Amino acid sequence: MNNKTFGFIRVAAATPRLRVADPQYNVSQMVEQAKQAYSRSVAVLCFPEAGITAYTCGDLFLQDLLLQGAEEALTRFCLETSDLQIVSIVGLPLRVQGKLFNVAAVVSGGRVWGFVPKTFIPNYNEFYDKRWFSSACELFCTSVMFNGEVVPIGTNLLFSVNGCRFAIEICEDVWTPIPPSSHHALQGAELIFNLSASPETAGKSAYRKELISQQSARCIAGYVYASAGVGESTTDLVFAGHSLVAENGSILGESERFLAESQLLVADVDVERLHADRRKNTSFSATDTSYIHIELPPAEMKNWTLHRTFSQKPFVPRCDEHLNERCNEIFNIQVAGLMKRLLHTGIKHCVIGVSGGLDSTLALLVTVAAFRRLGLPCEGIVGITMPGFGTTHRTKNNATLLMEALGIQSRQIVIEKAVNQHFEDIGHNPALHDVTYENSQARERTQILMDYANRINGLVIGTGDLSELALGWCTYNGDHMSMYAVNVGVPKTLISTLVTWYANEQAGEQVRSVLLDVVSTPISPELLPADDKGEIAQITEDVVGPYLLHDFFLYHVLRFGFSPSKIYFLACHTFADEFSNKVIIRWMKVFFRRFFSQQFKRSCLPDGVKVGSVNLSPRGDWRMPSDASAALWMRQLEELEKEMY
Repeated sequence: MNNKTFGFIRVAAATPRLRVADPQYNVSQMVEQAKQAYSRSVAVLCFPEAGITAYTCGDLFLQDLLLQGAEEALTRFCLETSDLQIVSIVGLPLRVQGKLFNVAAVVSGGRVWGFVPKTFIPNYNEFYDKRWFSSACELFCTSVMFNGEVVPIGTNLLFSVNGCRFAIEICEDVWTPIPPSSHHALQGAELIFNLSASPETAGKSAYRKELISQQSARCIAGYVYASAGVGESTTDLVFAGHSLVAENGSILGESERFLAESQLLVADVDVERLHADRRKNTSFSATDTSYIHIELPPAEMKNWTLHRTFSQKPFVPRCDEHLNERCNEIFNIQVAGLMKRLLHTGIKHCVIGVSGGLDSTLALLVTVAAFRRLGLPCEGIVGITMPGFGTTHRTKNNATLLMEALGIQSRQIVIEKAVNQHFEDIGHNPALHDVTYENSQARERTQILMDYANRINGLVIGTGDLSELALGWCTYNGDHMSMYAVNVGVPKTLISTLVTWYANEQAGEQVRSVLLDVVSTPISPELLPADDKGEIAQITEDVVGPYLLHDFFLYHVLRFGFSPSKIYFLACHTFADEFSNKVIIRWMKVFFRRFFSQQFKRSCLPDGVKVGSVNLSPRGDWRMPSDASAALWMRQLEELEKEMY
């Protein structure tokens, strides 16, 4: 793929104004749309089925004059778009060996590079295509002469442009049990183009949209569906121009229906993202050696800038209407994981360190929910607050109020005396607030939790999250360790969302006010003394960087294996109003340095529940050597940094 586009390719579905059986008028409209698409940096443009003549010509398809006019119009289209560095896919009826085929012509650089015929010819309801057209199955040649050139023809044509491979199917093909696009995808097509003329009936648009979305997901491909517009409407049928662009199950763009004027639906498909998903799916293996590969001239995509938007919180549902459903599902997955562990072990007590921070709050809510669903008394949950040198009144008070409101046992064990004794034992100066000062507190707390759990035959519930594991922002054999970790698959941005959701949807008034204050409290391990006003002095995001950025980096590293340069490009595009490019590159360097150097902590994680598409468990999604070098990744970041100056 072109490095300047970072694996994106711009595609478009055109719905031109058409006149039934008027090829010259139709081509003039199509040429104008091709010029418009080229000016918008489109690489591949797809027109509707039989667009040169219009699809609803009926028995006029049996008239030589119309068929000759269609071929002449295609020649004109080639000529008038020859100076555009763009690939166009146009539909027309084509005479081959005494039969008529409904074909797509792939045009670039003033010539036709291939014809793809329609395979499945409908013969029901309003369609009687078999009256006029033959199926691709009835094609017994592999090439035809057009404008004095030999042009490949068949359903086994695989085209390449700008490093992206695409294939074509036509309208009815995608409505069949095994569409041709399924075979095309197995042969390596990353993009599928569908030239369609699908008339509108009540409820059909929703079904069509779901069909295209699902086929793109099944093929792990981009799917461009170009549909005929209202100009096709005649006699008993109405066409609405319902075009769609999908990428692996997600709809990237959808045209407005029933417009009289021409439309151009433009979208950027991320081919690198498709590659990443296919690499994880061993079902994608080419078995058909009959496919013909055709390399097209490069598409210019001049002045291309990314028009697509990306979520700043990719782990969090983007659509508010799905937020409640998704949060409820994630919470239930966490609860179910803990329930299974409790049932398997027969343990009826849990111990959890409650700090008044986000992570321990969510872990406590999950634990309480698990006990309630198992019919166990919440008194079997022991929440322990362990004030240390940096504990503030705000977090301590929130922890106490939350435990009281949830009806669990509450204990307070002050760790200062024990930690000071430890400092004396190992010869550490308590005035030196270094890593020893901080980690001694974290390990003392873990020791208390483990030993208290042993005393009551309980299970220590881990509170650490996915973001902390990615950064290694946890004390080895301290908060890094537990007997079952309910948050291990949940990143920090999602934890904040889950606690807010629980407060608004599940909690009573007393619990709600505490939870919302927890969400608004600065994130901190509280291992350094508070400031003169008794407020939190150690702000995590001041040290390691904003979790908003780190979760964005983490998602694109784990989910798609993107390079630092592409993630930087996406981050600059997504956070343009929040962070400067220099700030983004600064925290990216922190992320990758820590991500590589802290793998040893992830290599010995306790069991914990996976809730999303990515996880860092060494037994599941992420198996990385602890001593892997980050040099290659850091070198690319340093090169990006040099380009700024």
